Amino acid sequence: MTDPRAAFLALRPGTRVVVRYRVAGLDEDPPGSRPTVTDALGVLLGFADGCCEIRTRGGVVTVPLAGIVAAKQVPPPPARRPRDVGAQAPGPAGGSGPAEESEPDPAD
Repeated sequence: MTDPRAAFLALRPGTRVVVRYRVAGLDEDPPGSRPTVTDALGVLLGFADGCCEIRTRGGVVTVPLAGIVAAKQVPPPPARRPRDVGAQAPGPAGGSGPAEESEPDPAD
């Protein structure tokens, strides 16, 4: 099996990546269990001091290179779809759109 870090280390900063890595701070996983891992999806910022930094939607994540289980380049995120203006929440009367204001009845 090849080292998952080898190809990852060749990537340039600015590349969108996904990295699966062991969660730091756990001394040992229970016997017979899989290692506790998590993913970081975002833009690779760079490598320094045995770690890499990835800018995710939640902020910058520092990942120790020794903890990487899998890593690869991923395509850019899909374009955001425009909101459907016609798909509004029901109005107060339970209709399919916002409540309409009515004119006072002149007979009142």
